[in-house]
Amino acid sequence: MDHRPQAWGRPRDDVYGAYDASYMQTNNGPNQHTQSPIVTGTSVVAMKFKDGVVMAADNLASYGSLARFTDVKRIRTFADTSLVGFGGDVSDMQYLDRHLTELGIDEAYKQSSTSTEGPAAHVLNARSLHKYLSKLLYHRRSKFDPLWNHLLVAGVDDDGKPFLAAADLLGTVFTSPSLATGFGSMLAQPIMRKYVPDEESVANVTREQAVEVVRECMKVLFYRDARSLDSYSLAVVTKDGIDLSETEKLEKQSWAFADRIKGYGTQTV
Repeated sequence: MDHRPQAWGRPRDDVYGAYDASYMQTNNGPNQHTQSPIVTGTSVVAMKFKDGVVMAADNLASYGSLARFTDVKRIRTFADTSLVGFGGDVSDMQYLDRHLTELGIDEAYKQSSTSTEGPAAHVLNARSLHKYLSKLLYHRRSKFDPLWNHLLVAGVDDDGKPFLAAADLLGTVFTSPSLATGFGSMLAQPIMRKYVPDEESVANVTREQAVEVVRECMKVLFYRDARSLDSYSLAVVTKDGIDLSETEKLEKQSWAFADRIKGYGTQTV
């Protein structure tokens, strides 16, 4: 009997005849170009404050472990009401970006076609956009052709309260006063949770404090994450609109903590 793992579950050739592999040709299924993401973006961090949400992501897209593309913007605006931050595969990010552009055009047509004398057209706010994207991600996952991204969606809901939620390639969704993807979930979250451990504490954080905390998170990620960059995009969304800067640079860097680190393994000083 053939005990090799690659033969497990296959009918025995001496009983049923040779296995016909032609039934498993790759061109019979969907294209799977991004089943193993190659060009990827790392962390996206976001934090609520009393009037809105601050979000940041660096501008690097890594080709494997190579810092190949240094001007890739991974924060997108939608209808001047919402922010979407992308972590993961860049090609899937570009697909979602085109999809959101088409969706935004449709929403704009609905707004313009509404009669001024009739009821106001519904605006797709951040909460609705997050639900839409989560269903899209789950749909692709159910087709076994997932979009390899981890998304953060931020904005202001209909009640004027800050909204921040995440969705991953499996369609899993959750919300929190602070969120991060990639290495940021381990390195940046502890910093942000000092200021917004729960929803009640959000009301005590100002815009300036939130921006400063997010800047500090980006600095820590640049120190510790080999797939990060010192140039990043920073966006703030409130009920008054969106302020987006895509040319931010880290300031006041200090590598003093690493002056005695030499090579790999246990350090002796």
